[in-house]
Amino acid sequence: MTSLIAPPVDVLAAPPAASAAELAKRGQIARTARDFEASFLTSMLTTMFKGVSTAPPFGGGAGEKMWTSFFAEAVAKQMVKAGGVGLSHAVEQEMLKLQGLSEPAA
Repeated sequence: MTSLIAPPVDVLAAPPAASAAELAKRGQIARTARDFEASFLTSMLTTMFKGVSTAPPFGGGAGEKMWTSFFAEAVAKQMVKAGGVGLSHAVEQEMLKLQGLSEPAA
């Protein structure tokens, strides 16, 4: 006969350790979320820089127009590296939920 009593639960015990595959998946999700935030910020900065012009001899011309997109991307990546605007954290949490990994990694 089976018992209807559940085994005792140790609430102070550490959660089970995450497998290497799960840790790799979590790392990939975190990188993807940061890349998404950088892409979003690049788009915002590119739009912002369209209204900025620099007078010669220190700015303007085809060279400035050509390199502005690279500058916006570099600034966006640095912003994400410094903590971003919080978008990557929200995206990462949603991606973890979709993968059934909403609990923090052990």
